Amino acid sequence: MFGIFSLNSPSNFSSNRVRRTFTDFFHELYQHIIVPSSPVRPRGDPSLLFVNAGMNQFKPIFLGAADPRSEMATYRRVVNSQKCVRAGGKHNDLEDVGRDVYHHTFFEMLGNWSFGDYFKEEACIMAWRLLTEEYRIPPERLYVSYFAGDATSGLPADEETRHIWLSLGVPSDHLLPFGMKDNFWEMGEIGPCGPCTEIHYDHIGGRNAASLVNADSPDVVEIWNLVFMQYNREADHSLRSLPQFSVDTGMGLERLVTVLQGQRSNYDTDLFTPLLSAIQQRSNCPEYRGRTGEADVGKVDMAYRVVADHVRTLSVCIADGVYPGMSGAELVLRRILRRAVRFSTEVLQAPEGALASLVPTVAHILGDAYPELHKESDRIMDIINENEAQFLSSLKQGRRVIDRTLQRLENNATLFPVPVAWSLHRNLGFPLDLIGLMLEEQGLSVDQRALDSKTIFGCQVQTSVGDTLVHLDLHSLAQLQSGEVPHTDDSPKYHYSLAQDGKYVFQPCHATVQALYCGQTLVSEVAGGQRCGVVLDRTCFYAEQGGQSHDQGYFIRDGLPDVLYPVEAVQLAGGYVVHQVTAAEVLRKGDQVQLYLDEPQRLACMVKHTATHVLNFALRQLLGSSVEQRGSHVAADRLRFDFSVKGSLSIPQLQEIERSIHNIITENNAVYMEEVPLARAKDIPGLRTVDEVYPDPVRVVSVAVPVADLYDSQTDRWTSVELCCGTHLLTTGEIGDLVIISERQMVKGISRIVAVTGDDAREVCYIKARRHKTK
Repeated sequence: MFGIFSLNSPSNFSSNRVRRTFTDFFHELYQHIIVPSSPVRPRGDPSLLFVNAGMNQFKPIFLGAADPRSEMATYRRVVNSQKCVRAGGKHNDLEDVGRDVYHHTFFEMLGNWSFGDYFKEEACIMAWRLLTEEYRIPPERLYVSYFAGDATSGLPADEETRHIWLSLGVPSDHLLPFGMKDNFWEMGEIGPCGPCTEIHYDHIGGRNAASLVNADSPDVVEIWNLVFMQYNREADHSLRSLPQFSVDTGMGLERLVTVLQGQRSNYDTDLFTPLLSAIQQRSNCPEYRGRTGEADVGKVDMAYRVVADHVRTLSVCIADGVYPGMSGAELVLRRILRRAVRFSTEVLQAPEGALASLVPTVAHILGDAYPELHKESDRIMDIINENEAQFLSSLKQGRRVIDRTLQRLENNATLFPVPVAWSLHRNLGFPLDLIGLMLEEQGLSVDQRALDSKTIFGCQVQTSVGDTLVHLDLHSLAQLQSGEVPHTDDSPKYHYSLAQDGKYVFQPCHATVQALYCGQTLVSEVAGGQRCGVVLDRTCFYAEQGGQSHDQGYFIRDGLPDVLYPVEAVQLAGGYVVHQVTAAEVLRKGDQVQLYLDEPQRLACMVKHTATHVLNFALRQLLGSSVEQRGSHVAADRLRFDFSVKGSLSIPQLQEIERSIHNIITENNAVYMEEVPLARAKDIPGLRTVDEVYPDPVRVVSVAVPVADLYDSQTDRWTSVELCCGTHLLTTGEIGDLVIISERQMVKGISRIVAVTGDDAREVCYIKARRHKTK
């Protein structure tokens, strides 16, 4: 056995050991691959503000869209502990944090997965063995729920799971059926879903607590959810059987540690007690006593919990590159920080800077599992301190506004003026829930409906062009795979050369229509005027990925040379390249087509992408190797590059970067590109990577130094070398010129450079020169 634990000796259950026992159990006994937690910023998933469940990083597998060349595509059994944030969006626990002893904005999700491998029986056996044998939780304290079926959806009761649990020794009076709300899990409005079975723990024991399961009792809590992915929720809300059944489980580490350490509150475990002690040392308040509701006079214990929870969230998010800002996840984090500052300074009477001083304690608690917290501690503290100072200034002003407004209200008034509340939110950056809390202390409230209407009216809803694109769904991808339709060969996108006259020559590409996708269905033909997705056996078009815009162009059908099929967008899904086309004439599966790139647009993207690599290198030359890429976008007209840095760059620094880039352009260095095994590529000294799932083999792009010379320090030359799937120039001289047109701090610690190249750069230089001459 892995565990030597006993509920009678909770000191054995350190949180680090609980986490390690979980992953080791599945890895060593059941051959699961241990996959590191992904950052809390979702990889390429605009539907999420934060990673909020363990399965998020595996969505490409569930959707059938994993790159077949990536390691992820090989996963069958996986285990990990995933960093999660639930604040904002569908899953939002922010306003509940502090009011009770179990809600959190940041938490860790322990999970094991099967992708088309084992299913219900094996999953239940593993879960029961881990809980009762390795963690030694008394079986009589455990209750199990299963799906009772749903007549409206035409779903039968999950009798298979019920019989599995009975065979494992779960008493029938500890085995309870529940409906769609409690025991049917869905990824979203559409997508993979299925019945689930949940394991609940009774803190009291020595009784039958079946009536308290799923009854919101603090005494009987859910600790583990086993989801059996066997359906797909279609756009018309119907359910369709998945081509591959999978298992997705999730167990909150904080709640499990609470059970194993014999506590009733998550905040009484070693994940929080060092933080609570550190908070007490920095405040003018008595020590934490764990009180809630009316017993918590002055909301002191609530403040302890808020600060402890929020500083964990701030530390993890900032370490993963999410900083307090003005939109999306950054805005949510700004709200979390301001809520923490307010409770720290006003309720706990802690001095300014106390919140940031807790970061080393967070790193001490979580750093063994997430070493980036140790590495980024100084940066995290700097960002928290700067944002705290800004907010404290606004808080004083806001408090004066509230006090003046209260003086003008009638004595029996119960509602605070909505326009004033909205002004505090819009102009001073007050989170709406913070306004509510401050008014609650004065015995007032605000008309929430009226305030919500202002919030909706004040926010412009933007729709992405991508929302209108044709996306291959997982059933169609499964059909292609089961029909043995080979993945698209997109290597021709790299088939170009530099002619003697200095012009790029793009080789012609002839292809066969392998599949047509229209109206969420694979079809054999489409009529003229229909919008569709076209999958070819090979293509020279670049699908949008790696921060580079997709190619444009058109293709013509053999035998119909005068009719153009414009390619509006190009996407990659599960190894298939999908060309978005509005058919000019009938197009059929099996048709032969000739592809034509918009060569100037492609070449402009190649220029910007190579220039981006050179810019990244120049930044590191000037500022040091600590500079890290935080995002980039390459389009035909300009490039955008986000990077970590302390403070904005000065004009002399920007000029030095431009000079460095100009030197590389003037040297007209060769650009080398080569596919190598991923493990081999990671041995290259000085290699720059970003947080992505890379294919294997992976493409290495090196400026001036052949890829073969990069291994084992065969060259002393420091150069630009990155893993990159984009299209690049063959020599740096083709960049022509580069001018930085703007540089600004997006948030504390992250700057954005926007630059232009070639003729656009020369035009900018000309305009600057004219302005200087005029002055």
